[in-house]
Amino acid sequence: MSRLLHRDTVPPVPAAELTARSADGSRIHVELHGPEDAPAVVLAHGWTCNTRFWDAQIRDLAADHRVIAYDQRGHGLTPEPGPGGYSTNALADDLEAVLAATLAPGRRAVLAGHSMGGMTVMAAAARPGLREHAAAVLLCSTGSTRLAAEARVLPLRAGALRTRVTTAVLGAKAPLGPVNPVSRKILKYATMGPGSPPDRVDACARIVHACPRRARVEWGHVLAELDLAAGVRELRVPTAVIAGTDDRLTPPVHARAIAAALPVGLGLTELAGMGHMTPVEAPEAVTAKIRELVTRYVATGTAAERKAATAEKEDVA
Repeated sequence: MSRLLHRDTVPPVPAAELTARSADGSRIHVELHGPEDAPAVVLAHGWTCNTRFWDAQIRDLAADHRVIAYDQRGHGLTPEPGPGGYSTNALADDLEAVLAATLAPGRRAVLAGHSMGGMTVMAAAARPGLREHAAAVLLCSTGSTRLAAEARVLPLRAGALRTRVTTAVLGAKAPLGPVNPVSRKILKYATMGPGSPPDRVDACARIVHACPRRARVEWGHVLAELDLAAGVRELRVPTAVIAGTDDRLTPPVHARAIAAALPVGLGLTELAGMGHMTPVEAPEAVTAKIRELVTRYVATGTAAERKAATAEKEDVA
């Protein structure tokens, strides 16, 4: 099935690709875009997605950033893990492995995570690798706990019944089947705002339907039991939050709770009329926020490092 973000465009061609090795030996597929010595950005996609989800951001940022995007385990070109390989600890291990494989010691980057990608950052908040390499963080359309209880995908009154049914849906083993008008309509209702253009709905549908069933089911079980509230409190780097006001999967109540609990919070941006897929639904807003974080927390330091390195070479000469 196609991994294109837009049917009439070609995916951004990476400057390089590599495989990072996680703590349990899992192979993580990584793409590198843009100039090697430019300010770095790391992109972590969400549940049932892949690196193509970030194509709009990659196209814009790669002109003057080193953009690092990777497929979460079981998604895209990253193989499914072995038994016991689905957990928030595994997500944190994978992110640490990607950072170690792509950033030199001490080099810092802006980390942007969407949905499960944001949960990945929260899971890794206390890890040495994140604290070494994260200059700032952007959390898009994500939550830290009570995902099944707060989700509004099902038209039921909030309570135990809705939570149980939502939990069952997250772990449903039924295949998604081909993308068709009905499946696009369902996906739009569940994950996108009512005004989402048809091409963006189609793009998201093709990405989601390409996710292997086992990965979708196993990660669905993990999300249903998620509790990363402690990870939010451990995220001690400047962190901005973005959420869509019409997000049914992770309603704004999650973003507001996260923004209030962050040790170094940079505020919450609520995007009117947008659903859960904010990097695709509102690519300009998400990209602009990443650029803002890079300019404020990475670019100045990178320039200073380059100047110091140049001066050192001149002294040696």
